Amino acid sequence: MSGQGLSTEEVDGIREAVAAGRKPKVVFTASAGQIAGQVGQVVALTDPAVSDEFVVVRFGRDELPFSPVDVAVAPRGAGRKVPSAERPAGEPVAAEPVVVAPEPEFVLDTPPPAVARVAGEDASARLVESAKPARRAVKPAKTAKAKGPAGLTVTLAYAEGEWTVAAQQGAKVLAKPYVVKPAEALRMVGLVDVSGVQEAVEQILAAERAEAEQQAEKLRSELAEVEARLAELREAG
Repeated sequence: MSGQGLSTEEVDGIREAVAAGRKPKVVFTASAGQIAGQVGQVVALTDPAVSDEFVVVRFGRDELPFSPVDVAVAPRGAGRKVPSAERPAGEPVAAEPVVVAPEPEFVLDTPPPAVARVAGEDASARLVESAKPARRAVKPAKTAKAKGPAGLTVTLAYAEGEWTVAAQQGAKVLAKPYVVKPAEALRMVGLVDVSGVQEAVEQILAAERAEAEQQAEKLRSELAEVEARLAELREAG
């Protein structure tokens, strides 16, 4: 059983297999907790940008999401009983072999270690564990749960005399920054009941208002000069 999980190439290969209608077998690693060593089938791969657990595995009657480190490509022949004719020479024959079912029923209770009775050299029976216990702490088994939508972030920003609004959900950009009117920005800030924020916005608007008044006064002065020049030209004509 591999403890490394799926590589990027293996994930791509499984995605192609699922797209072709197949259900590749995987074996759970120690990272999956108490179901380590069991075999499941990949039925879908969701968007890894939304969640790290994007490998959907059918295990028993459940279809649960796992991350690539929780599963590895199952070795050839995993999940089926090996006929006696295919056993290598010299391998002891178990009197009561433990067979991993292709799709075992998923249970939440922690089962006792499975054992098999084999014959020793002195013909006395001894019990051996069918799988070595994991060296790391066993985390609780994963349970099926509905995942809510990714978090939504709406950003109101001011820079270089313009107010902009942007929106993002998780890693997906819903709206790139676009310009809004100062009055609309002030209404948005009004929803935030924080005096410091409102004071900062009012200072920005006051500065913009003063600058606009200066520009208007300059334009009125220039317009008066142009009108006076036009009047002189009319009198001269």
